[in-house]
Amino acid sequence: MAWVILTAAGLLEIVWALALKESNGFTKLWPSVIGVSFSMLSFVLLTFALREVPVGTGYAVWVGIGAAGVVAAGIVQGEAASAARLA
Repeated sequence: MAWVILTAAGLLEIVWALALKESNGFTKLWPSVIGVSFSMLSFVLLTFALREVPVGTGYAVWVGIGAAGVVAAGIVQGEAASAARLA
């Protein structure tokens, strides 16, 4: 169950990162609210997952899911997919 929670935390990290980009430096209300709310929920789920998953492994997986997801979402939204960016 900890791995499911950790995966959910990683997916929420993707959402909050994208929402914060859309918030334009916290100048748009709803993207800001979504970004802050999902970041807190992501941290809470990460904390629960770390009860069973070693911290080094859990943190690496959480960051990896978030980083890969944000890069993929950026590419889908038309950002450049250069070799340096994907490395």
